[in-house]
Amino acid sequence: MDGVTVIDHPLVQHKLTIMRKKETSTAGFRRLLREISMLLCYEVTRDLELTLEAIETPLTEMQAPIVEGKKLVFVSILRAGNGLLEGMLELVPSARVSHIGLYRDHDTLQPVEYYFKAPEDLNERLLIVVDPMLATGNSAIAAIEKLKERGARNIRFLCLLAAPEGIRNFQHAHPDVKIYTASIDSHLNEKGYIMPGLGDAGDRMYGTK
Repeated sequence: MDGVTVIDHPLVQHKLTIMRKKETSTAGFRRLLREISMLLCYEVTRDLELTLEAIETPLTEMQAPIVEGKKLVFVSILRAGNGLLEGMLELVPSARVSHIGLYRDHDTLQPVEYYFKAPEDLNERLLIVVDPMLATGNSAIAAIEKLKERGARNIRFLCLLAAPEGIRNFQHAHPDVKIYTASIDSHLNEKGYIMPGLGDAGDRMYGTK
């Protein structure tokens, strides 16, 4: 699909398969989510712009590459987004962090916002919005609308799994935002869950139902 990057690295796919298994424990799921998020972070930041900086190694001076511009902002859609966030911060510990609290009403499948906190200068930074699942797309759409209202212009969306229905809804609302995912699954079931999926990522990560 145009505007969608499927991250098909063998290690990503291997870890994702183990996460899908219903017998994978809460501790195992949480560990794998942290590990896979670091691999996904490599891909979503692959084309960051670099500049040169004069440094001195133990042997000589040189012009060395360094990421250009202001620090990244990782935006976690609570609560499941925090599982991806933790691994990404291990890779990019200097990144700024924003949290958006949304939950899906199980009757209407629409997002309900309960928390929002972000840096002031979003218009000057690259934002990577993270949520393990792009199902209906409603929560991701609402989160990005909120960020755009605060001035954000350079946004990417990263998830573990995406449904075709969610991708279509998301791209209709935000055609300017690229999607990065480890898998495009088959479809949504009647309850709005991704099939074959991996269940509710938040419940599996935190051991709740």
